[in-house]
Amino acid sequence: MDLNSERNRWDTRFGGEDFHFGTAPNRFLASQAQLLKAGMSALCVADGESRNGVWLAGQGLRVTAFDFSPVGVEKARRLAREADVVLEHHVANINDWDWDARQFDLVVVIFTQFATPQERERMFAGVVRALAPGGILLLQGYTPKQLEYGTGGPKQIEHLYTDALLRKSFAALEILHLAEHEEMVEEGHGHRGMSALIDLVARKPVNLMPR
Repeated sequence: MDLNSERNRWDTRFGGEDFHFGTAPNRFLASQAQLLKAGMSALCVADGESRNGVWLAGQGLRVTAFDFSPVGVEKARRLAREADVVLEHHVANINDWDWDARQFDLVVVIFTQFATPQERERMFAGVVRALAPGGILLLQGYTPKQLEYGTGGPKQIEHLYTDALLRKSFAALEILHLAEHEEMVEEGHGHRGMSALIDLVARKPVNLMPR
């Protein structure tokens, strides 16, 4: 990934007055509200303008969020002010984020499919390390069938997720739910229309030793 050109692309997307993916939380994330408890610590990976992080903070979670677009992070801070919630926001990319600095009760990875396979492998390994024992991972992404719809997400098939990829990447976790499905998505200008999705809910075993 050419970081400078990719950052410029996302800065442009986030540069308007509106929010590229809207301000409502991702539907899959919101559907897992029963797993959330006030006071839990949460990490939102590549959270963009922070629709998901802001929603989690509104549920009483202690949220840390990062994105590599300074424009996106500034919009995220604005959204948090408007929602009257407090988040810890950082400008960082998945390659320089310190996955070992802290552990979280919840890690949220929603549509982070800009990463190359090599970057994704490091990110997923970092996600596992960033989960506290007993912590929950919530992940949603596009499957290869999304290329037929073209309603959001990357154009490179190697950036898309499959059941086998996620099972292998998160073999150290207890998979609670993993399903591919198709549904209408209406998330701002960025994700709009019938989409091919995959959802993962997984828990880190309490006895999993750090790698």
